[in-house]
Amino acid sequence: MIRLLIADDHAIVRQGLKQIVSESSEMVVVGEAGNAEEALALARTINYDVAIIDVSMPGRGGLDILKDLKTARPTAKIVILSMHPEEQYAIRCLRDGASAYITKTNATEELVQAINAVASGRRYITPAVAEKLASYIEQDTGQLPHESLSDRELQVFLLLGSGKTVTDVARELSLSVKTVSTYRTRIMGKMHMSSNSLLMRYAIQHKLVEM
Repeated sequence: MIRLLIADDHAIVRQGLKQIVSESSEMVVVGEAGNAEEALALARTINYDVAIIDVSMPGRGGLDILKDLKTARPTAKIVILSMHPEEQYAIRCLRDGASAYITKTNATEELVQAINAVASGRRYITPAVAEKLASYIEQDTGQLPHESLSDRELQVFLLLGSGKTVTDVARELSLSVKTVSTYRTRIMGKMHMSSNSLLMRYAIQHKLVEM
């Protein structure tokens, strides 16, 4: 029996995920969390084999707690579930300890396959992620500007790059406007850009946001 921990800030999504895995007699949900801190607390107190973590929960998201989850339970595997396309987070999540990255739009078809794969010690790589990995490996021009950003900076950058204001970003990530403004300044410095419009142009050119 594969024991599952599910973390997503939307109760309806958690219910949907439980419905998907309930179709397999070899899987059982032993814990569910509505935010990152709840997920970490459960990771330290319950036995589970695979964690299914939403990458973009308010406050600390799945990307932020990947390493903490691995520290709390090193033998457990992590499946990252995201509403964002693979171009945005897949490589970073796999590099930081996830064993699979699937989008919510494909969860119905791929979630059970991904859980079975990672529970048996393999990584679950979709064709889209495989293509991104190949592109990443083949790059001989060094790191792209956005790849130098920290996990939180990347989250802020992608939201700004999609056209959201600093206030919008602060609300979505449960941060203060001042904190988001500080992140924006760091992002501008690291990426050598001077305006939100340049960030948006870069994000669109590199297919990091959907317009």
